[in-house]
Amino acid sequence: MGVAGPPGPVMDRDEVDRALARLGAEHEAIETSLLALQDHAGRRLLEGAQLTGTTRERWSSAEQAITLLWTYFDAYAAALRTAREVRSRRRWPGRDDLVELTDLLRGESVTVAPVTSTGGGSPSITGPAKLSERFTLAALVERMNELYASSLDMVVAADVVWSALPARIDLLAAELGRTRQLAHSVGVRPGEHPAGDDLEQITGALTRLREQVVSDPLAYWQRAHGSSAPGGGRPDTTAYDREARALEDVRREIEAVLTVRQDAEARLGRLRDVLSRADRTLAEARSARGEVLAKIAASEVPAVSGPPTALQEQLAAAADYRRHGQWHRLSPLLESLESKAEDELLRARESLTAVTAPLAVRAELRGRLDAYKAKVARLGFAEDPFLVERYDAARRMLWSAPCDLRVAEEAVLRYQRAAADVLAAPTEQRGES
Repeated sequence: MGVAGPPGPVMDRDEVDRALARLGAEHEAIETSLLALQDHAGRRLLEGAQLTGTTRERWSSAEQAITLLWTYFDAYAAALRTAREVRSRRRWPGRDDLVELTDLLRGESVTVAPVTSTGGGSPSITGPAKLSERFTLAALVERMNELYASSLDMVVAADVVWSALPARIDLLAAELGRTRQLAHSVGVRPGEHPAGDDLEQITGALTRLREQVVSDPLAYWQRAHGSSAPGGGRPDTTAYDREARALEDVRREIEAVLTVRQDAEARLGRLRDVLSRADRTLAEARSARGEVLAKIAASEVPAVSGPPTALQEQLAAAADYRRHGQWHRLSPLLESLESKAEDELLRARESLTAVTAPLAVRAELRGRLDAYKAKVARLGFAEDPFLVERYDAARRMLWSAPCDLRVAEEAVLRYQRAAADVLAAPTEQRGES
C-alpha cells in the first residue's frame, strides 16, 4: 500500500511559517475559551445540581461535548507541536520537510481516538461509535467551534435562568409572607375567606415553580428568534408573572378589608342614619295616610309597610363583626347594607309621595282657585254674583272633609270657565250685566 502524497501543492517556507503562526493563535484562543468554559459559574452549578427534564438531557449531551472538546484540543495541540518540531529541524527546510509539513498542516493528519461515555451506555453525540476519526487541522478547529458554541449556549442559558428567576421568586415569596401576615391580622384565613385560599394556592405554586426552575432551568428559557449567539434568548417568566398578578389581586382585596377596618365605625354610623331617615319617612307616610283617608273621599291610598326588620338584623350583625374584628366578613356585608339602605330610603320617600299625592292635588286645586279669584278681583269683578256663587261652591268642596277631588276639580273648572267668559265679554255687556 503506497504512501499518499500531500494534499494540493507543496507549501513553501513562508506559507508554512504563516500557517504555524495562525494555528498557534487559534490554539491560544481555543485554550482560553475552554478554560473560561471550565470555570464558568453556570457549568459548575450544572455539575452539582440535581437536574431533571430538558436540562438533564441537554447537560448529559453537553458534558460529553465538553469532554470531547478537550480530547479534540489535545489532539490539535499534539499535531501543532509535531508540525513545529518538523519545522524546527532546519532553518531552511528541504523538500521532504515541506512535503511532510504540508501533509501535517493541510492533510487529514489528526487522528482522534473514540471517547468513551461516562453515562453508562449513552450514545455518542457524534453518532454511532467509531474506531477513530481523522481530521485536517482546519476541520478540527471548525468541529471544536461547533461543540463549544452548543455547550456554551446551554451553560449560559441555564446560568441566566438561575441568575434571574429564583431571586425574583424569592422576592415574591417574601412579599407573599408579608401579605399572609397582613391577611391573618384582618381575619383572612384559608377556609374562611377566598383570599386566604388564594394565598395558599399562590404559596404552593411558587414553591413548585422554584423547585422546577432550580432542577430544570432550560424549561424556562425562550430562545430569541433568529439569534445564533450562545445564550441568545431570555428567561420565560410566564408562570412567575401569573402568580405575581394573583398576589397583587389578593393584596388589593386585603387592603380593601383594611380600609373597612379603618372607617367601619363611620360607615356604620352613616348606615344607622340612612335607616333612621327611612324609618322616619315611613312613619310620616303612615301619619299622612291617616290624614288623607280622613280628608279625601273616593281616593285610592296605597298602604304603607313597616320598617324592614331584616336590615336592622344585618346592621346588628355588622356591628357584631366590627366588635370581634371579623373584617373579612364585615367588608361584603357593609357594601350590601349600604346599597340596601339607600334603596330603603328611596322606597320610603316614594311611599310618602304616593300617599300624599291626593293632598298635593287638593293643594294645587286650592291654589288655582285662589289665583283665578285674585285675577278677577284685580280686573274689578270681585263682586260679580255669578262668579261669587261659582267660587263659593268650589271653595266649599275644597275646604270640606272629606273632599271629593273629582267633584272639586269640576267645580274649579266651572269657576275658571265662568271667569274666562266674563273677562272675555265686551265692555257694554259687562255694564249691562
